[in-house]
Amino acid sequence: MDRARRHKRIRNKILGTSKRPRVVVYRSLKYIYAQLIDDVKHITIVSASSMGIKKGTKTEKSKECGKKLAELAKKKKIEAIAFDRSGYKYHGRIKALADGAREGGLKF
Repeated sequence: MDRARRHKRIRNKILGTSKRPRVVVYRSLKYIYAQLIDDVKHITIVSASSMGIKKGTKTEKSKECGKKLAELAKKKKIEAIAFDRSGYKYHGRIKALADGAREGGLKF
């Protein structure tokens, strides 16, 4: 319940546009998922997950997922993003995904 409350508070402050889309993160027990969303047009621009990544710990897979998301965003000519951590603490796999996206060239 606390995460849902934090996510609602974050969503009131963050808005994704086509120039600077919002990165939404979902963390399950096994995988991590990330999407670039344009809130003005209500569309998902690109998405990535750690499902296809076979080797490494969950944190390493999260970092690779961030790099994959950055690569897909570059193909769509997206340089800057707004990071929506969905109420999760900025720590561990969420931080690894963000670091991977930064290494891939996205600006937060």
